[in-house]
Amino acid sequence: MRISVSSDMDEPVARTLVDELRARGHDVVAYGALSPGADPQWAVCSEAAAREVAAGTADQAVVCCWTGTGASIAANKVPGVRAALCTDAYTADGARRWNDANVLALSLRLTSEPLLKEILDAWFTAGASEDAEDRENVARVGRLDADRA
Repeated sequence: MRISVSSDMDEPVARTLVDELRARGHDVVAYGALSPGADPQWAVCSEAAAREVAAGTADQAVVCCWTGTGASIAANKVPGVRAALCTDAYTADGARRWNDANVLALSLRLTSEPLLKEILDAWFTAGASEDAEDRENVARVGRLDADRA
């Protein structure tokens, strides 16, 4: 799977994230502070990673900033992106299952290395729900994107 990763800071958890994704066999494209010479501002690098998902050039993205909030807001402004700020494995599982989230947002401040691995395990294990109500909710979010255009 091709995964775009962005971080506004070159923090240990961001580097561990890239290493962990590669160890799991994913092709990683880095943005922001993880890519020498790139603009590290959270709005800029989160948008860049999210646009890859929206364009179909990346399967998913992981966007990071100090709290994770700014990265998730910026990513969610890109039509077709459903970014979820996840601080634990249960939230990551639910975001994938019920929201069909395609962008994971993480807090560099709150996410430890062991927690990161738990979140990634849950994120990559869960699949989108086939429940009609869940699918309708995701479709409604998609229509909100179309309304903005």
